[in-house]
Amino acid sequence: MLARSLIERKRDRLRISPDEWRALARAYSADEVPDYQMAALLMAIFCRGLDRDETRALTDAMLNSGARLSLEHLGVGRVDKHSTGGVGDKVSLVLAPLVASLGVAVPMISGRGLGHTGGTLDKLDSIPGFRSDLSLEQATRQLETLRCVLMGQTAEIAPMDRKLYALRDATATVESIPLIAASIMSKKLAEGLTGLVLDVKVGSGAFLPEVERGLDLARTMIRLGADHGCPVVALLTAMDRPLGRACGNAIEVEEAVLALRGEGPPDLMRVTYALGAEMLVLGGAFPTTDAARRAMEGAISSGAAARRFQEVIEAQGGNPGIVDDPAALPQAARCELYHAPRRGFVAQVEPREIGRGIAALGGGREKIADRVDPTVGFVITARPGDWVEEGEPLASILARDGQGVDSGRATLARAIRIADEAEPPLPLISHRVTGSGVELLGDR
Repeated sequence: MLARSLIERKRDRLRISPDEWRALARAYSADEVPDYQMAALLMAIFCRGLDRDETRALTDAMLNSGARLSLEHLGVGRVDKHSTGGVGDKVSLVLAPLVASLGVAVPMISGRGLGHTGGTLDKLDSIPGFRSDLSLEQATRQLETLRCVLMGQTAEIAPMDRKLYALRDATATVESIPLIAASIMSKKLAEGLTGLVLDVKVGSGAFLPEVERGLDLARTMIRLGADHGCPVVALLTAMDRPLGRACGNAIEVEEAVLALRGEGPPDLMRVTYALGAEMLVLGGAFPTTDAARRAMEGAISSGAAARRFQEVIEAQGGNPGIVDDPAALPQAARCELYHAPRRGFVAQVEPREIGRGIAALGGGREKIADRVDPTVGFVITARPGDWVEEGEPLASILARDGQGVDSGRATLARAIRIADEAEPPLPLISHRVTGSGVELLGDR
């Protein structure tokens, strides 16, 4: 009866109390509330929203439904980064070992793909042997030695959110600010952090395309962090085009490896350095973001960041050889070029179409139980604003078979628009948000 009454309450625009959220968390985590009722409640929240107190109460209920990491004994800053989701967004794979190599602990708990966006765990799964299903005890031991762990949400951490995460994807209720904020913050607060940096995506390929909604989400999570004694900094970054060139699980790992070796695409590196600088300052390792950026450049040029990634991969059962030779990653059976259908400017590379196209190739999920093919995807060399000639290669299609190649061509024909003129893309990093307010950056 509890779930039904809460569905009715939210349907009728009424509030749910903290005690009711706690009772729901206990019941749902114990499988006493069926998914169909929780799906109905999610849709009611999606349509009716939650106020600030309800959002905090939901976050607390999910946080307290499980255990937490206890990391005070590490004696260093403990900072994580979270992206709200994008296409080609492999920043976490670069950022975690890079920041850890400079002395800040990074207990990174990530998720799988949602909707059209990729997930860090799906990318990590493409590394042969890699295990992301660590216990909290295993994660703590690894943080003590390597200052970095790349893991999934265990049954111990926010089990209510763990179940809701997949259900939100299957019920088209992802794009809700209270649900996004509560999901992210319940997991991050369970990590025992001393700081959190958020990469809030805006633009056509983001869950929240509008800048104002992105700012609203950032402010919501900053308030939740402040309520729990965890300072939060958010950067708004562009998702009106894919980030980097590689879009797909194994090829994004390869591009992350190249970035750690100093060979990453410029846009990927700018976002990585901006987020990493905030993490290192929050973690107390450097006094300014300029000093932190210089240190990160040094860690990449010296090879320290790449070595830390190797150590993390080996510690978690994976093949560390992929850092020296990315060809050890799974490879697609077919690789075909896509050419410009006409001359002109690249007016658009639509990330939402690209993300859906990867799923159609088998590299994403349309149902919770779908298996992901790590080898498929796109490598897109065309950037918005580029001038191209008819027949010029714009992208590569990685697929399982000829049918996949045809599907990939159709995706790219929809996603890449050539025109006589091209509007400038969104600034790559547009805003910095803290508890003190919003700073306009406008970095293209």
